Amino acid sequence: MLRKNYDMVCEQIARACEKAGREKQDAKLIAVSKTKPVFMLEELYAHGCRDFGENKVQELTEKYDVLPKDIRWHMIGHLQRNKVKYIVDKVYMIHSVDSLRLAEEISKEAIKKNVTVQILVEVNVAGEESKFGLTVDETAELVEGISKLPGIAVKGLMTIAPYVENAEENRQYFRKLKQLSVDIMRKNIDNVSMSVLSMGMSGDYIVATEEGATYVRVGTGIFGERDYSQKKDNV
Repeated sequence: MLRKNYDMVCEQIARACEKAGREKQDAKLIAVSKTKPVFMLEELYAHGCRDFGENKVQELTEKYDVLPKDIRWHMIGHLQRNKVKYIVDKVYMIHSVDSLRLAEEISKEAIKKNVTVQILVEVNVAGEESKFGLTVDETAELVEGISKLPGIAVKGLMTIAPYVENAEENRQYFRKLKQLSVDIMRKNIDNVSMSVLSMGMSGDYIVATEEGATYVRVGTGIFGERDYSQKKDNV
């Protein structure tokens, strides 16, 4: 079932790219594996999946320790500054940078471990009070601030759109994030690339892909509903 679901999502991403006049390889699927056991990730890995997304630092590090090292781990959840040291040398990309203080901590730990960390700046495009992220108007200034820090490469933007029954309602937010990335790219800021747009989840990834997503983050659409009874993050 996992493989079938994964293939179906990949197929729909490819169709959305075609509809938008994009190459199918322009949008990549991140399997959001939070709360899911290692054997499920192993099954998807054997099927060819290399991009996995986690929300919790402890869960990411535990899975990192036992799974193959060519997996690209994406930290997609809110990241506390005191947890940064545990993942800077393990993650492929951090999607959820929403403050200069967090970026400074990532920079400090990256220098200690002699790595360059790829990050995305999280934008709360819809302005939801329950969500982390910057406003659209704040984003360019933070990107410029982060660009001066060693050990960090700004690769683009991320957003979490509202939960909606009709995915079309989120098209406006994806379009806005894409335009913001274009506006920032035009500033030609050193050490900043806007090549990555992380947007779209199980309910709206097709629309997000049509609007320019380069990463979509799909969990339920691959793994099914989550069991949060085992939640933990004690690192």
